Amino acid sequence: MMKKYLLSILAILTPLLTFAQDAAEKGIDQKIDEAFKPFSDAVGKVIFFEVFEGAPFVIILLVLSAIFFTLYFGFPNIRYFGKAINVVRGKYDDIENHGLGDENAAVDGDIPDTIRDESQDGEVSHFQALATAVSGTVGNGNIAGVALAIALGGPGATFWMIICGLLGMSTKFVECTLGVQYRDVGEDGTVYGGPMYYLSKGLKEKGFGTLGKITAVLFAIFCIGGSFGGGNAAQSNQATIVLKELFDLQSTGAGFWIGVALAVLVGVIIIGGIKRIASVTEKVVPLMAVMYILACLYIIFSNFGLVDDAISLIISEAFNPTAVGVGSLIGVLLVGFKRAAFSNEAGAGSASIAHSAVKTKYSASEGLVALLEPFIDTVVICTMTALVIVIFNFGGYFEYGGDGSGAVFIDGVQFEGAGITSKAFAQYIPYSGVFLTIAVVLFAVSTMISWSYYGLQSWKYLFGRGKVADMVYKILFLLFVIVGAAASMGSIWSFSDAMIFAMVFPNMVGLYFLFPVVKKQLKRFFDAIKAGNS
Repeated sequence: MMKKYLLSILAILTPLLTFAQDAAEKGIDQKIDEAFKPFSDAVGKVIFFEVFEGAPFVIILLVLSAIFFTLYFGFPNIRYFGKAINVVRGKYDDIENHGLGDENAAVDGDIPDTIRDESQDGEVSHFQALATAVSGTVGNGNIAGVALAIALGGPGATFWMIICGLLGMSTKFVECTLGVQYRDVGEDGTVYGGPMYYLSKGLKEKGFGTLGKITAVLFAIFCIGGSFGGGNAAQSNQATIVLKELFDLQSTGAGFWIGVALAVLVGVIIIGGIKRIASVTEKVVPLMAVMYILACLYIIFSNFGLVDDAISLIISEAFNPTAVGVGSLIGVLLVGFKRAAFSNEAGAGSASIAHSAVKTKYSASEGLVALLEPFIDTVVICTMTALVIVIFNFGGYFEYGGDGSGAVFIDGVQFEGAGITSKAFAQYIPYSGVFLTIAVVLFAVSTMISWSYYGLQSWKYLFGRGKVADMVYKILFLLFVIVGAAASMGSIWSFSDAMIFAMVFPNMVGLYFLFPVVKKQLKRFFDAIKAGNS
């Protein structure tokens, strides 16, 4: 069956690949930029409309919402950190599978003696769901995004990225609890979840059915756009950049053929669905994270005498920025928050799609697992990347802020995104080009396969759950892998940014209507733990 699907995809893609190769040889990057720029600029202006100069409403909405959820739930990012780890390592599996002491089982109207064993719903374990969701957020945002934040906002942007990551843990807890609570389970046991479902079903419960349907459709559209852009084309582009640099591939069609190879690799994985995705990500994500963290720690400890200087600079620059072009506390704060929000996606709702597939009868248990995600992504991995770059630049290699585009010049050569991080690594680790290339490619592939699942679930919501609809989406997704590898990403990156942040607006409608449900489900889970331990 797998071979049949793969052959079908390749057969359909063949004429498209031929066209794309011809276009690549004629300058596809310029053609795509020219086609996308007016549209991406227009979308960006709508999504990032400013309350006052330099302050987009969507960023303010994310930050204030994260603060509200943190306060309302009594700092769940701190208080429940230990419990979240215990859930992941399986400490409460017996309670979740059998509902020990679940005296509140009728909370949703079920009769205790006849309640269906909801733990049978779901396709993956807590750890697999976390790995899949982390693989969707840990990507070029951790390598290229952090470098971009520092290049634009200076070291101080790191401080605000960390703050945003800590606050985002609370938002992620809320949205992923709702993702499990309102999921649908098909006759074959396949799980369908995410904001589309808690918006449509949850708001209907509250008497706002029409609003729920509208916001659910909007979210699905934006999520599909995000899956083609930030979760796909931007990732394949970053992987292509490092591969071309490593192997010194300067030929016109090199990006295209790298894209074809990536598309085949991703295609084999995503055709298998969430179970295959989870089986891959649970192995790849921990491996790539450990590899990358160890490399960062090696550089940090090799320059241990500079660590306190780096931390001091990060804190001082957060409140008194000197980076060219930033100009103010608000400026550097927004740079940090924007890049952190793009990296960990807290508030966008995308991760709740992966978390909703977990095997559990307690939705809050997965919400607790989900709060670990921004911590891993932003507080740990992004911070380590930032420390490496700041320590590297104590050598005065580039000017923070630069020309305001995110690109910097090192020894007269222009670098941006992953290129800056690569240059920093090369300063301290021999042959780091090979290592960082592997890391970037693994980050990119894992992000692509996870986002393919997010986009497909949104596609199913809009166009139905048939095999033909599924195949159409997967073919389009694989085509964007190739486009991202072959094209210049200027306009596409702007579009991707806008699509992912656009998801925040409909998602927040659901979170604000339904956060009391989360509190009820959290109490239900904690009551079951107490009963099980008594």
